Amino acid sequence: MKSEAQIKLGVVGIGTMGAPMVRCLVKAGYQPTLLDAHPDAAALVAKETGLSVAASGEDLGRNCDIVILMLPTSAIVHKVCMGSGDGNSGLTANLAAGATIVDMSSSDPVETRKLGAQLAEQNIRLLDAPVSGGVRKAIAGTLAIMLGSDHEDAVAPVTKILEAMGTVYRTGPLASGHASKALNNYVSAAGLAAACEAVIVGKKFGLNPETLVNVINASTGRNNSTENKLVQFVLSGDFSKAGFSLDLMAKDVGLAASLSDALDLDLPGLREARRLWAEASEKLGRGADHTEIFRYLDSHDA
Repeated sequence: MKSEAQIKLGVVGIGTMGAPMVRCLVKAGYQPTLLDAHPDAAALVAKETGLSVAASGEDLGRNCDIVILMLPTSAIVHKVCMGSGDGNSGLTANLAAGATIVDMSSSDPVETRKLGAQLAEQNIRLLDAPVSGGVRKAIAGTLAIMLGSDHEDAVAPVTKILEAMGTVYRTGPLASGHASKALNNYVSAAGLAAACEAVIVGKKFGLNPETLVNVINASTGRNNSTENKLVQFVLSGDFSKAGFSLDLMAKDVGLAASLSDALDLDLPGLREARRLWAEASEKLGRGADHTEIFRYLDSHDA
């Protein structure tokens, strides 16, 4: 069995989440080759860790057996893997038969299945392994990682790598991880919106917001947002410190709703959540943190 340092590993996407995840891999003994659309981002982490930076997707594919992706959307994942048709051939141009791609992005599960079928034609295996926990858990190496795979022989070696970054939960076949992540974030978004509305109503009635949150957290209404976001980021006004953009939350809620649509389901709560988060994203603009949904909801009281 190869040691961690002997595994020819690549990571594409050295951003807010990808950078601390790479540091966890290095701490566990892995020496991944890095690639990012912004070369300076990859170069900065490479300088810090002593890693190498690939010149392109084709270059990375030539030198790796396993490639981890941490990218914003399914469209970008597809472009990185298959190329853009403008001379950029993508990872698959040089990945060897039997190689493995692990998509840790928050991708569309329907698109993940399609990409998996395309890659299978080239004898390249696709696994999905999105994460939950945000930047703080990425730094600590304590992410929840949702692993979907149709390739049982790839599960054990990939799981060992992923465990350097958190706890792995095997969710089922390919795209089950991405479906689980989208549905988890829908529940998270709905819980945050409900908690914010409760604070808005309570404050207008004359309740002390922090007291109300304490009561909720001692009662059946508590959730991740009431315990970890309301006092810390919403009531304090330190929205930006929460570390997850409203755009990305809106995207994930939209993925959950799109999955529902693909299954011919008509669920009013999910439909309304998609509308709410999309409108908030448009109004508050790029750069807004997801906890700023409170500002959007509170503005309706004006």
